[in-house]
Amino acid sequence: MNNKVIIFDTTLRDGEQSPGFSMNIEEKLIFAEQLEKLGVDVIEAGFPVISDGDFEAVSAIAEKLKKAQVAGLARANNKDIEAAARALKNAVHPRIHTFISSSDIHIEYQLKKTREEVLRQAIEAVSYACSFIPNVEFSPMDATRSDRVYLAEMVSAVIEAGATTVNIPDTVGYTIPTEFYDLIKYLFDHVPNINKAVISVHCHNDLGLAVANSLAAIQAGARQVECTVNGIGERAGNTAMEELVMAIKTRNDLFNCYTEINTKQIMQTSKLLVNITGVSVQPNKAIVGDNAFAHESGIHQDGVLKHAMTYEIMRPEDIGITRSKLVLGKHSGRHAVLSRLKELGFELKPEEVDAFFAKFKCIADRKKEIYDEDLVAMIGEVLHKKEQNWRYVVKNIQISTGMFSPPMALVTLRDNQSDTEAIFEVAHGNGGVDAGVNAVKKMTGTKANIKAFNLVAITGGSDALCEVSVTVEEEVNGNVIKVFGNGMSIDVSIAGIMSFVDALNKIEYVKSAGHSQKSKSDGV
Repeated sequence: MNNKVIIFDTTLRDGEQSPGFSMNIEEKLIFAEQLEKLGVDVIEAGFPVISDGDFEAVSAIAEKLKKAQVAGLARANNKDIEAAARALKNAVHPRIHTFISSSDIHIEYQLKKTREEVLRQAIEAVSYACSFIPNVEFSPMDATRSDRVYLAEMVSAVIEAGATTVNIPDTVGYTIPTEFYDLIKYLFDHVPNINKAVISVHCHNDLGLAVANSLAAIQAGARQVECTVNGIGERAGNTAMEELVMAIKTRNDLFNCYTEINTKQIMQTSKLLVNITGVSVQPNKAIVGDNAFAHESGIHQDGVLKHAMTYEIMRPEDIGITRSKLVLGKHSGRHAVLSRLKELGFELKPEEVDAFFAKFKCIADRKKEIYDEDLVAMIGEVLHKKEQNWRYVVKNIQISTGMFSPPMALVTLRDNQSDTEAIFEVAHGNGGVDAGVNAVKKMTGTKANIKAFNLVAITGGSDALCEVSVTVEEEVNGNVIKVFGNGMSIDVSIAGIMSFVDALNKIEYVKSAGHSQKSKSDGV
């Protein structure tokens, strides 16, 4: 048996279906390129038939990427499959991923068909997909709650029809590791042609067992795992890619297999996703959480100082971070800053250096010390936004507040769609953020409102660099546009105002692109 485990990343499809994780096309392209740099084998770029935006995103990613396979999801019907084929027409390595439910509860209540009808539809879908692209994956949705005999019959039939990969989804996160191992083993024992296809798994985390179930499946013979960065996805999420990969790497003595993931890109990929979506990773998250390599206990600190492996089972360098803290500040030159970035695993292109260093100087002028966490946050913001041609640019923010006087903010913007170099407005509010937002609203005429406000202190201390993410909604022609904005500063109010302007820019993008928010559809 081949000992390589294929990493199938569905962050841009299943991950994006999770509330709060929507991305525009440019953001998807940036993230897809990072996934290819990470070494992901297959990137599920979206669900082409669901919306024009998804179709365009899959098409753009398919045309852009040269190494990774690009997959488009399709239900087991001709319309979906045709849309996926069109979206993937310019891909170097295309894959159609089609699916239909196999569990009796789905067949009876959702599909309202018989087992025989569903089996026939699965076979016809795979055959039709193969007429466009020879690389076809099939998923019997809700496989872990399906009758094993019927499931084995379906798996055998779709392989005979041409499926090169068969994915066994734990769609609702129902199974446990021993049970899932037995299921995969059962299929290997009862599907006579199973060695003609790669057996894949797609686990959800409703019981917190997605990674454990995926690892159990690998031990039973599965050689592809569908996962997402930071474990994002429907409901409680999907198998966390970084956890799965590092488990295989760290416990190679048990699994005796490997992935082709460049693990030193893991942290950079995780941070990029956070920066794009504005959704932070919990501090105690395995592998990529802020505390994953932190030691506060005196006993642990003593042990680590004497020998790192006393309390660390993997090296922080292996995922793209280091434990050392080089303090940088306003007197630091480019060489020192760029050297530190290189040590952290970030290589800036010449055209990116000026933008990053300007951001560094802006923060360093107001903050005594710049830590590694600050650098990572800054580079994420700069690299994420470098290709965006936003309408509004913040030129200056001044805030005045006191115990007995109403907060007041003066905000200066440049409107790239106007001939005016800069415009400014003054407004009052219930706080610094509210005053600044009111000033921005007066200048832009926007009707957008903040629906959620999230503050994260990136580093400690009273001068901590903080990041604010906001959820902003605006009604346009009867449709609600919902976006997420990010802002970063050592001043909370300034970060909040910056995040609101960032959100307005994304709303302007949606308006100019002419896309309404895509409708969500359940996948595997």
